[in-house]
Amino acid sequence: MKLVSIPANPVPDGAIITMLRTPDGISLRTVRWPPPPGRRGTVCLFQGRAEFLEKYFEIARELHARGFAVASLDWRGQGFSDRMLRDGRKGHVESFGQYDTDLEAFMKAVVLPDCPPPYFAIAHSTGAAVLLRAAHRGERWFDRLVLTAPLIRLGFAPMFGYAAPLARALRCLGLGTRYVPGGGPTALGAQPYVGNILTSDPVRYARAAAVIEAEPALGLGSPTVAWADSVFRAMADFADPSYAARIRQPILIIAAGRDQIISTSAIEAFAQRLRAGAQLVVAGALHEILMEQDCYRMQFWAAFDAFVPGTPLF
Repeated sequence: MKLVSIPANPVPDGAIITMLRTPDGISLRTVRWPPPPGRRGTVCLFQGRAEFLEKYFEIARELHARGFAVASLDWRGQGFSDRMLRDGRKGHVESFGQYDTDLEAFMKAVVLPDCPPPYFAIAHSTGAAVLLRAAHRGERWFDRLVLTAPLIRLGFAPMFGYAAPLARALRCLGLGTRYVPGGGPTALGAQPYVGNILTSDPVRYARAAAVIEAEPALGLGSPTVAWADSVFRAMADFADPSYAARIRQPILIIAAGRDQIISTSAIEAFAQRLRAGAQLVVAGALHEILMEQDCYRMQFWAAFDAFVPGTPLF
C-alpha cells in the first residue's frame, strides 16, 4: 500500500506503511514515523470524516520537529482503508462501534508494539468523537487528548430537530445504504475553494484538492443514511449533561469560531462539564483548524505546546 506524494505535498521522510486487519475483517491503512534520535513520545493523529493520511503530512512534520513519533490511520470507509459498500464514494458505517473497533485494532497492532510512550492524540471532528467515546468508557490509551472541532452537535440547528428522526425512519425502511437526502458522490474538498466551509486558507485547500485529483480513489462523497443515524445516536449521548462529567481523561478541546458544520456553542458547553478539560475557541477559524491560515494554526500550536508534556514550551 502506498502514500500519495505530489510536489505540493510530499511524503515526510521515514514513513512506515502497514495494513492491519480488524477483528471484523476490515483492512486499515496505517502509517508511522519514528521519533528523532534520542526523543520519546508519540502523537497519534485521527482524521475527520472524508479525510485521508496524505492530508496530515504537514502536521506530521510539525510534530516530528517537536520531537515526537507520529502514527495515524485511515478510518474504515475512507482513504485507502477498505470501503464499506460497492459504491466507494459513500461514507458508510453501521454504527459508531465500528470506529471503536478501528481505534482498538490500531492501538494494539501499531502504536503499542512499535511506537515509544508516552502516548498523546490529536483528533478532528468525527475522529474526536470516537476518542471521546473511548475516554467515556474509561479506556486510557493516551495520557492527554487534543480535540479540534469535535462532533458534539451539528451546527445547522434549524434542521437538527427533524434530521435525526428522518435518518432513523429511512434506515428502518431499509434505505441505510443510500446517500443522505441531497447527497451524492462528489468528493468532499474537491469542489471550488470559493464558498467552501472547511477552511479560509486557499493554499491548504488547493493542496488537499490536488491530492484527490492525483488519486481520485482517496475521495469520499456524502455519508449514507446509516452513517447519519449512527452520528445522531452518538450526539444524543453527548447531549446528556452527565456524559462529559464522567470522563476523567485530561482533554484540551479547540473549537472554531466560525464553524458552520459543528456547533461551537455545544462544544463550549460540553467542555465546561469536563472534570479534567480545558477549551479554546479560535476566533475567525472555520471547521478545519489544522488546515487553516497560519494566524489560526499558531493559536492551536501554542495551546498544544502548553498542554502536552515533551513539547518545547511545556
